[in-house]
Amino acid sequence: MGVVAFACALLVVMTTLVHYEALGGLNAWLAASPMRNRVKVVAALLGVFLAHIVEITLYGAAIYLLTTHFPVGRMSGAESTLTTCFYFSTETYTALGMGDLMPVGPIRMLAGVEALNGLLLIGWSASFLYICMERFWAAPHERRAKRRRDSAGDDGPRR
Repeated sequence: MGVVAFACALLVVMTTLVHYEALGGLNAWLAASPMRNRVKVVAALLGVFLAHIVEITLYGAAIYLLTTHFPVGRMSGAESTLTTCFYFSTETYTALGMGDLMPVGPIRMLAGVEALNGLLLIGWSASFLYICMERFWAAPHERRAKRRRDSAGDDGPRR
């Protein structure tokens, strides 16, 4: 059980750092990019999606290593292969929980932690994408009006 608890803690830290760096890098890259603003929103979405794939892969690899090299449980419903563990990790991270694969033994704790961690990171991604849409999705006439107000130093109507 100690090995699984250590793996849980390590994976939460690793995926949080991956997500932090991915969103920070995306933010800096998008701010400096000459791309059209609406293309930046799509780029942000694809970048966030890639970060989630990396995080799911980390969990899948950990599940594979733990179920094949340590006596901490197994996957019922299929043999523990990298593909099977990646699939299980994807359905767990997204809290889909199909139920065709189930962890047996102490490895179940990792599945619960992955679901909670995935929920938090997906929420973080949603707020990041919302901010990107607010920043880059404005209509052209709104951006021109804002630039005029900003360059004139006008904060709004004066009385």
